[in-house]
Amino acid sequence: MNGSRLKIWIEAARPRTLPAAVAPVLVGSALAWRDGTWVPAAAGLCLGFALLVQIGTNLANDYYDFLRGADTAARVGPRRAVAAGLVAPATMRRAMIAVFAAAFLCGLGLLAWGGPWLLAIGIASIVCGVAYTGGPWPLAYVGLGDVFVFLFFGLVAVGGTYFVQAGRLTADALLAGVPIGLLAANILVVNNYRDAETDAVAGKHTLVVRLGRGAARVQFGASLAVAWAVPFWFLARGHRAWCLLPLLLLPVAWSHARRLRASKTPSELIALLGATGKLLAAYAVLMAAGLVL
Repeated sequence: MNGSRLKIWIEAARPRTLPAAVAPVLVGSALAWRDGTWVPAAAGLCLGFALLVQIGTNLANDYYDFLRGADTAARVGPRRAVAAGLVAPATMRRAMIAVFAAAFLCGLGLLAWGGPWLLAIGIASIVCGVAYTGGPWPLAYVGLGDVFVFLFFGLVAVGGTYFVQAGRLTADALLAGVPIGLLAANILVVNNYRDAETDAVAGKHTLVVRLGRGAARVQFGASLAVAWAVPFWFLARGHRAWCLLPLLLLPVAWSHARRLRASKTPSELIALLGATGKLLAAYAVLMAAGLVL
């Protein structure tokens, strides 16, 4: 594969969205470390599975949005490989299947720690990754994309990562999944905010299309507010003040809410999309550090 082709596939994987896969594994593993149950091999497999599911979902989105007409060569956001004619639809479909198959094999390695019930969680994650934009009732097209992201990249990913290593699920693990899921969903909010007009024409009824940009700004701000309230819940549960480390990012979160409200052009929203992913990554690092300390 030459450099230009590799660049196309890296772009199709959407690196700006990958913090949504790394963050929950980092936080779940930090909780396991704190409780003396950290298992490096299991954590590594969780990370591999999460990244592969995220990339597979992105490739599926590229493929199915093209088939449904949501992505065309005239889209205002970052180009999509199939819509731009850079990758044939059949090639993208094969790549999607290959990545999800790799995720499944990676997930099988976790059964040694988490037991056979993890098979159901893994299959559900992959099925929802496809059903996000594919199948007869694609989640993103009926306004359920935000719920999917919150559940699978927040509660399931953080809780699952902790369970695989600790052998149990705790209230702290679920609580830690709340801000991670909300901040991951905010990446989707910015993306859908930018694409509201083209999504509406294509029949992609995201929450932004259904409720309008005003409601999307409220959702974005409320998610930030809850995410920065969670450290105080940890403090109230008896954790040390280190759990408040994410508060260092509060000015950045506030600036993001203001940027979303003030955004007028697709380029501004594309920049905010990348910044939202970075905020999630930084929040996860500080939360993980606070839990370990």
